[in-house]
Amino acid sequence: MKGNILVVDDAADIRELLAAILRDNYDVTEADSGAALKQLFTEIQPDVVLLDLKLPDADGLDLLPQIKKQWPGTEVVVLTGNATFEAAVEATKRGAYHFLNKPFDTQGLLVTVERALEHKQQGEENSSLRRALSTMSGGSSPIFQSPQMQAVVRTVERVAPSDVSILITGESGTGKEVIADLIHAMSPRSKGRIIKINCAALPRELIESELFGSVKGAFTGAHSDREGLFRQAEGGTLFLDEISEMPIDTQSKLLRVLQDQEVRPVGGKISYKTNCRIVGATNRRTDEAIKDGKLREDLFYRISAISVLLPPLRERREDIMPLAQAFLKRFVAQAARPIRGFTPAAVERLTAFDWPGNVRQLQNEIQRAVLLCESNDIDASDLSITSARAESEQAMDTNFTLLEGVERNAIVQMLKETGGNKLETAKRLGIGRQTLYNKIKAYGIDV
Repeated sequence: MKGNILVVDDAADIRELLAAILRDNYDVTEADSGAALKQLFTEIQPDVVLLDLKLPDADGLDLLPQIKKQWPGTEVVVLTGNATFEAAVEATKRGAYHFLNKPFDTQGLLVTVERALEHKQQGEENSSLRRALSTMSGGSSPIFQSPQMQAVVRTVERVAPSDVSILITGESGTGKEVIADLIHAMSPRSKGRIIKINCAALPRELIESELFGSVKGAFTGAHSDREGLFRQAEGGTLFLDEISEMPIDTQSKLLRVLQDQEVRPVGGKISYKTNCRIVGATNRRTDEAIKDGKLREDLFYRISAISVLLPPLRERREDIMPLAQAFLKRFVAQAARPIRGFTPAAVERLTAFDWPGNVRQLQNEIQRAVLLCESNDIDASDLSITSARAESEQAMDTNFTLLEGVERNAIVQMLKETGGNKLETAKRLGIGRQTLYNKIKAYGIDV
């Protein structure tokens, strides 16, 4: 959706120029005075306000607190032709997101507006996550009722305010990314960005450039300087998902970055300081990953000052129906379907199933049922998990451990459902494409 930009400036030519620059990408409203601005307080809800400090009937600095009180989530970018350091500091104290001098650079203005919108959106996401964490911690209808997940939430509440590196472990689909979001939202870095990368999704030759950045000409195809994710996450959080799938030589360079707090772009000669929190995640057992040479032991100790283990859904069945109800509410609203809940038969089937794909599989199952259900309540016949479980039990390979067998058969079933489409299978299972390839090979699955 387009962002809503409010331009407050008494100079008609400035308003017209700003509107001409912004209207291709945003909805623009104009006000020529403080009084006109106040008239809009109950009429619109802008995402960003471009505010001139010198208005004929008001001082922009005095208007700033009023704007933030009326529109708490709105970001304010101050515009002035008489910028001073003192004014910039005061504007920031009163709630301004940024300070731009007139005459302004068009590209710089667009970048500032886009970043202000991103900051607003992230603030909304963080507020939502804070409410979610409050609910999980014992609200009227907690999503997590199992003792195991309540313990995870208590750990997050304790460690999130610190700056310590955290490693989240657990099977695919258990919600590691959600926990990373919660850690970021509850930390002092929540005003910054959380940048995420799936270490298994990028080829070896690109992952270092993605992480550390690169300079023009560093390798074939590097036609310009590239800003790495460490720099993008400055002041925020960098989430390294499936970190055990990162090439070993890249792990070595990552360890050096974490130790020195400095990043050197690929092909560059100058290092720059970095300041971001590292949260890692892996669906492998860390002891086995280290033994198999997939994860450097020294990197593991560096990033796992705190370890958070997410138990699989089959080990916390108390969470199945609260999660199912939450997913049902979301997907019913999205699809505008008149579905009220689940029949007793559906509840029995949902809670009895082992969910090899964990929470992600449950989410996909509820979304599918919402779309296909023809009555006001989802019944057992609307669920696809019966045949999946039966085939899983019949096809269990005794050459594997119980957990390996469950995982193998979940992959087999999902490959059947997707017609052998590996990319779609990986997406539905919530794992990286390379991880899926590795498991297909390890389990001897005939695609």
